[in-house]
Amino acid sequence: MTAKEITTDFLVIGSGLAGLSFSLKTVDAGSIALVTKQDIAESSSRYAQGGIAAVTDRDDSFAEHIRDTLQAGDGLCDPKIVELVVNAAPDRIRELIELGVRFSRRPDNRREYDLGREGGHSRRRVLHAADQTGAEIEQCLVEAARGEKRITVFEDHIAVNLITAPDPADGGRPRCRGAYVLDRNGKRVKTFLAHTTILATGGAAKVYLYTSNPDTTAGDGMAMAYRAGARIANMEFMQFHPTCLYHPRAKSFLISEAVRGEGGVLKTRAGRPFMAAYHPMADLAPRDTAARAIDAELKKSGEDHVLLDITHRPAAFIRRRFPHIHRQCREFGIDITKTPIPVVPAAHYSCGGVQTDPRGRTSIPGLLAIGEVAHTGLHGANRLASNSLLEALVFADQAAELAREEIAIPRPFPRVPPWRIGKAVDASEAVMVAHNWDEIRRLMWNYVGIVRSDKRLERAWHRLQNLRKEINEYYWNFIITADLIELRNIATVAGLIVASAKKRKESRGLHYSLDYPKKDDRRFRKDTILRTKRYREP
Repeated sequence: MTAKEITTDFLVIGSGLAGLSFSLKTVDAGSIALVTKQDIAESSSRYAQGGIAAVTDRDDSFAEHIRDTLQAGDGLCDPKIVELVVNAAPDRIRELIELGVRFSRRPDNRREYDLGREGGHSRRRVLHAADQTGAEIEQCLVEAARGEKRITVFEDHIAVNLITAPDPADGGRPRCRGAYVLDRNGKRVKTFLAHTTILATGGAAKVYLYTSNPDTTAGDGMAMAYRAGARIANMEFMQFHPTCLYHPRAKSFLISEAVRGEGGVLKTRAGRPFMAAYHPMADLAPRDTAARAIDAELKKSGEDHVLLDITHRPAAFIRRRFPHIHRQCREFGIDITKTPIPVVPAAHYSCGGVQTDPRGRTSIPGLLAIGEVAHTGLHGANRLASNSLLEALVFADQAAELAREEIAIPRPFPRVPPWRIGKAVDASEAVMVAHNWDEIRRLMWNYVGIVRSDKRLERAWHRLQNLRKEINEYYWNFIITADLIELRNIATVAGLIVASAKKRKESRGLHYSLDYPKKDDRRFRKDTILRTKRYREP
């Protein structure tokens, strides 16, 4: 592994909606190196089916969108951040439309957008592109980014560690100056130096055995930021999507929240609707309630899945509104116009992450975080459906504005040591990586899932300590690979989730404890903050 140094104004790690949007908004302010683990189009954003929540209808209001978001967040949203995001939504939507994004329009009035309604929303306010909204937006952003000469895309590159160095202009305080990045094809670690580094790496749902996310969501940004000394917030709040397709050949295929929004009914395998017993909004209940309700029903019945039934809606409507879901389910032998969909919950979205201010700044100067990797204060203890793409857009805009200001401040690049492999040798036991990867994901699913307890958390914590020790030894003794980097990050993030869950002695939002089934506003209406000492290894 020989080293190579690359300098740039902005180092953007991640090519989802947040990373691409930021890049396009700063392209005229400086050079951009865009690092992405696979190809530029592969991200969680691409798989977002539902849409983007925004007040665009005259019967809706900012106050109602704010209220719905605060209610879903169960007391932990930052009201000022919620107001900021909701008020900025129409402008961000207009920018997407100008970029070429084609949101679905009403079949009876092509001048108006076909607004959807999802769980937790009191109004129809979700703009969508059929049931492939993320793919439509991602395609437009990718095409725009590929056309910009000042954006250099590094595909098949995975960040290893952030680089920090003392900043003489800030009293010697450590400042993020870039990252060490593994070129997966060239099998060498490159040194990327940047005036500003932007984490847009997405979430961490891959830490669980069953997830709706693509393989890229290993919590890389959260783990790197934590090792560098950044504040991490609210990692106990992992959102489990209630409805992923249950089929042996369906890997991580999501059945959109919008299916419930358009009248889909959750039923037991015997055909009994059950959501009315768990929430006043029945099948329009927020995701955390729906996921726990399904989990409870499965535990009572001993079955391995429940049913999502939308067969009572006209077949033509179902095919028009959900063409992708209809097509994919048909490939698995399920006609959703005639047959209920077998579904189970799966890890879906990280409501916690790297703590930021309203402009995307982390606690480490020079390091910004946007999108799912960040904890902005918008989601609180549970994310309102279709607020995630909106958050990515708004904070990409906020961070871009800040980055454009800071690039004007001259900061010479520091001298940093190249990546050294020392006495590390090629890995001889790849089975260790695969085995530990599987064990972490299984213990997180079994002990730190939808329903938790002190005993389960303690078991997970003790086993993770041993696993992290093994992984750390392996990391130092062998030349790194992409799989080892992800395993190390998954182990770190799993530890952060368990540590945060152990601190919260109550049930709130996405965190439900059998030992503390009630909410405790007096002691726990606050964020859970974790931080380590500054990380010093190369």
